[in-house]
Amino acid sequence: MPTTREYHSLAEVRDALHGRLDRAAVPSLFDRLDWFALLHRDCFADSPVRVLMAQETGAQAWIFLMQPDARRVSALANWYSFAWTAIFVGDPDAVQQARLLDALTRHLLADNSQIDLYPLEHSGALLDSLRRAGWFALSRPMGGRHLLRPAGRDFATYWAARPGRLRTLVRRKTRNSPYTLSISDRLTDDLWRDYVDVHARSWKAAEPGLGFLRALAEQESAAGTLRLGFARIDGRAVATQLWTVEHGVALIHKLSHDRAHDAGSPGTLLSHAMFAQAIDGDGVGLIDYGTGDNGYKTDWMEERIALHRIDAFNPRYASSWLPAARTAISALVG
Repeated sequence: MPTTREYHSLAEVRDALHGRLDRAAVPSLFDRLDWFALLHRDCFADSPVRVLMAQETGAQAWIFLMQPDARRVSALANWYSFAWTAIFVGDPDAVQQARLLDALTRHLLADNSQIDLYPLEHSGALLDSLRRAGWFALSRPMGGRHLLRPAGRDFATYWAARPGRLRTLVRRKTRNSPYTLSISDRLTDDLWRDYVDVHARSWKAAEPGLGFLRALAEQESAAGTLRLGFARIDGRAVATQLWTVEHGVALIHKLSHDRAHDAGSPGTLLSHAMFAQAIDGDGVGLIDYGTGDNGYKTDWMEERIALHRIDAFNPRYASSWLPAARTAISALVG
């Protein structure tokens, strides 16, 4: 039978893991301890962290949670997270994974009335485990991620298959373009000042996580995976994009552009350069545009995968009955 342990400090988690969720051991950025540490420090410092681990004969399952309310736990994730999931160490098979998950979901039943988990690419195993443990649990689709798999194509071949309106726009805006494009794989103070300057003049609301993005950019710069792109006019940055590229996967984390330059489409021209670099320069096998069903993504990408949210309610707590009913109705009506 698996045994469980709970941690309330990511420093304790680091000591317990002995590097097993570090960059060298885990290919996905979103499954690494460093990712959760940055996210909690810079975005959720006011919410206590709860990390659960179940282990059995050399295999482990970890789930990274936070506790925003007294009896509610949530995935340690937000809009920067492309995915959240239980993380397995030691290569357990599907049967052992289920036992490890069951130990975690039973543990959570003891002192929590509600769980919400998002974004999940695959919700089935966790949903089944929650139900076996006694939770009233529902999964519903909530948004998606847009992907591109070049599948051996060079950029010219990929670009020829883009919608005509996009290719025409880039061709027209490239003629006599006043913008200078650049892509850097190392972060400097000057580049970060340019990034912040563009964001302040962007169509986006004030960025609540600039500290997180700076820390992420520094971390990935040190690892050589950063791709920080700029479009400039007369030396001043007017569009920027923050990507990372690792293990053949390019992740598009953040886009910003100066609204005063909408007519010149510097963001679109920069995207053209960033995709070309990722496909021809970095030779990636996957480009991931992150969460959100923004319409412009379909012009650049060719695949959409659904994301899911799990809401689970503990029937032992009367306070969870009404929220459970409301969530069930919401799931039924779509």
